[in-house]
Amino acid sequence: MSRGARLGIVTVMLLAVLGLVIGTVMAFLRSSPATVDFTANHRPGQPVDMTVQTVGSVGIDAHPTWVSYLVQAPNGRWVHTTLWQLPAHTLVNVSLYEYDSGSPLRNPEIGLIMGVNGGAELLNGKPVPLVDATGGNGVAHTFSIPTLGVNIPLPGVDGSAKNFCAGPAPCTPNQEHNLIQFSFTTPGPGQYPWQCFVPCGLGFLYGNGGPMQTIGYMDGFLKVVA
Repeated sequence: MSRGARLGIVTVMLLAVLGLVIGTVMAFLRSSPATVDFTANHRPGQPVDMTVQTVGSVGIDAHPTWVSYLVQAPNGRWVHTTLWQLPAHTLVNVSLYEYDSGSPLRNPEIGLIMGVNGGAELLNGKPVPLVDATGGNGVAHTFSIPTLGVNIPLPGVDGSAKNFCAGPAPCTPNQEHNLIQFSFTTPGPGQYPWQCFVPCGLGFLYGNGGPMQTIGYMDGFLKVVA
């Protein structure tokens, strides 16, 4: 076989590999979760009210057994995504329904509420500045925005409760849950990653794989726009 023929074969193989890589990347981008937009019809100075929930088994989409967040869009529809677009320099009032069971924290400092208005979360209507995960049902997840200094521990529910939500999501308020409410103010425009800091990826090394590393489940982005 001539040198030119060998070079041609290698070139075709390289192009095939490049095409496969590009196709894989494009498929990943197309499969990225939707972004829920809270900026439409928003007037400057008005707060944004956002309702979120965490579930122990989402029951839908590519990984039905994974823990996950969901968000309620402005039209009232629950969406399985962790990409949320918010207006800059705006007060965000969050109502978070926590339906998952919990466990003690590996780092007790994660039980401290930080970066929110008033320095406390409302847990079922009562202000709480610190969640002691050694008692009760422990902590199921956190909502944490490291670059903004925000940390909200989410106390777990009784996993043996008769009305425990086992999926599919979304869960409903008549199922066992804790309601956690808090407020924070968005900064200037930018992309701000947020995540859960409780290792809740069951079946993965140290609980830190799977949903813990996947956008749409236990981490996401605040897309803050002007």
